[in-house]
Amino acid sequence: MGDPSGIGPEICVKAAFDRGVLEKCNPVVVGNASIIRKAMRVLDVDKQVNVINKIDEANFSGEAINVVDLKIRDDKVIEYGQITAEAGSLAFHAVKKVIEMAMDGEIDATVTAPIHKESINLAGHNYAGHTEIYAEFTNTPKVAMLLVDGDFRIIHVSTHVALRKACDLVKKDRILHVISLMNDACIKFGIVNPKIAVCGLNPHASDGGLFGHEEQEEIIPAIKEAFSNGINAEGPYAADTIMSKVVGGFYDGCVAMYHDQGHIPFKVKGFVWDREKNDWGKIHGVNITLGIPIIRVSVDHGTAFDIAGKGIASCDSMIHAIEYAIRMSANKNESDTTGVASTDKGRK
Repeated sequence: MGDPSGIGPEICVKAAFDRGVLEKCNPVVVGNASIIRKAMRVLDVDKQVNVINKIDEANFSGEAINVVDLKIRDDKVIEYGQITAEAGSLAFHAVKKVIEMAMDGEIDATVTAPIHKESINLAGHNYAGHTEIYAEFTNTPKVAMLLVDGDFRIIHVSTHVALRKACDLVKKDRILHVISLMNDACIKFGIVNPKIAVCGLNPHASDGGLFGHEEQEEIIPAIKEAFSNGINAEGPYAADTIMSKVVGGFYDGCVAMYHDQGHIPFKVKGFVWDREKNDWGKIHGVNITLGIPIIRVSVDHGTAFDIAGKGIASCDSMIHAIEYAIRMSANKNESDTTGVASTDKGRK
């Protein structure tokens, strides 16, 4: 359900009762029943909350929302728009629980609403974000973040670390691993012989070593080895120019060296501000964790504390994330967790 002080519970409720979602899958919310009831009151949704302990207790008629209740706190101590340890604790334990359910095979895929990193850490859980929590509790340290909006796909060599450390993480083995993950994901998305662009780290991809040596010493060797392994990878390219071609669909995927290098073009494309309405006109795109043994897809926006509790949050990104999870789940038995195929109504 995400951070209970943010829009997570609201977009979970909206998505769980969406007709298109219900036609494609059987949704279950993991979190706190009282928080979900609070969100339903905000949204004026006159439906029931079906509190369950296991999946076979769920009611998938569309007349109730199924909630695996953490039974940790009640909504009286949680206020919208507040950074608190109580909210962080609920959000963290919801993520941990849904990972456990997926690892135990109770559910086919997990979709996460936004958490607040400061609240999580105030609660004593020292993680930089969802990706790191999933890596820890699936025991898979070599993970990567893939952002997807239509045909625009970008994966990151590093994400939630200081920029100084991000530069130190630009190493051949890590870059090669991330290129391979990007290639495999594209193939599972149905792309034959994916064409992958690899960004440089430095301005102008260092201009032959004038502005740094990471390209020559780490990135180019990784690209060459990927190519020798049959991957159609090119680069390193200057990030400020190659992104236009990636957004335009010339490449099937792109490898960014650090968080903002990939996130900025992704959000410029998918997040559109409506000046007249003084609000977001569009928030598109999803976040997929690659390299783990279960499926995890997320919205790619934040907790939006400024509009939480007002009932106006868009659930578009949540629905897109659910749709990607469904597609990946449908191919789960035929390939690994980066697979994509047709939908399956029988899945959770």
